[in-house]
Amino acid sequence: MTRLILSRLVQIAVTVALLSLCAFLLIAAMPGDPIDLAIAADPRLGAEDAARMRALHGLDQPVIARYLAWAGAVLHGNFGHSRLFAQPVAQLLGPALWNSLQLLGLALSLAILLGVGLGAVAALRPRLGPLVQGVALFAQAVPAFWLGLLLIILFAVTLGWLPAGGEGGWRFLVLPIATLGFAHLASYARHATAALTAAMAEPHIRTARAQGAGEARILFREALPNAGVPLLTLMALDAGALVSGALITETIFARPGMGKLIYDAVMGNDFNLALLALIVVALVTMLATLAADLAQRWLDPRLA
Repeated sequence: MTRLILSRLVQIAVTVALLSLCAFLLIAAMPGDPIDLAIAADPRLGAEDAARMRALHGLDQPVIARYLAWAGAVLHGNFGHSRLFAQPVAQLLGPALWNSLQLLGLALSLAILLGVGLGAVAALRPRLGPLVQGVALFAQAVPAFWLGLLLIILFAVTLGWLPAGGEGGWRFLVLPIATLGFAHLASYARHATAALTAAMAEPHIRTARAQGAGEARILFREALPNAGVPLLTLMALDAGALVSGALITETIFARPGMGKLIYDAVMGNDFNLALLALIVVALVTMLATLAADLAQRWLDPRLA
């Protein structure tokens, strides 16, 4: 297990390095640079001012030299400043990542709890399988922005029970968690139904039933560990997708997470912030995949 972890950490480090290089080269190939944007914002700056500013910031150097200087600064903990927000990048990434991980963890927990519960119902009571599939299909068909707006209208505007958006205590998290959790319910319900149905047909399940084991014990002690392997893979993929892709939910509920931050950085031509945010999202995705692989090997030692 230790060898696996060390090997995967080396792979993650190499992947992050290659990803950062590719992203840096693509950004450098884009027309214009921060100095051009500064000149466009202040017509009083001339060609001499632009040349002096490019030399000051190292933009007159070859792109590989600029990448090595940037990578060296990042490795020493110097992430630079955001041109768009006029703040250190670290002060922006930290709170945004925490907000996204907080929302991600709670929303995935809700989706997994409901999805596995529906899958267990379908596996134990096959006649209810079409109903479970119908709920999953409905959850997949409902757009997240539409559901979020409906929840705001019902619980914030009409009933006044919950705030419509923003940051604060647990009350501000209820509606975005419900929106994201319901949006991801479908995949967990379908995967759990298929995995648990297949697991319940295994010979050792029939043996456990013949020995008088109850349905609850068979489900949680025998079937669920085997069915958990594909669900862990799905969780790892969702972790990366939600950290970077919860833009719609974060926008609707005015939550400053990673999705909103990346969108603002790209649209505002804040190259440094966008590049570092991309690397953080990739790192979170790969670490989540590593955690899922370790959990799979713990559930099924045959994978080791």
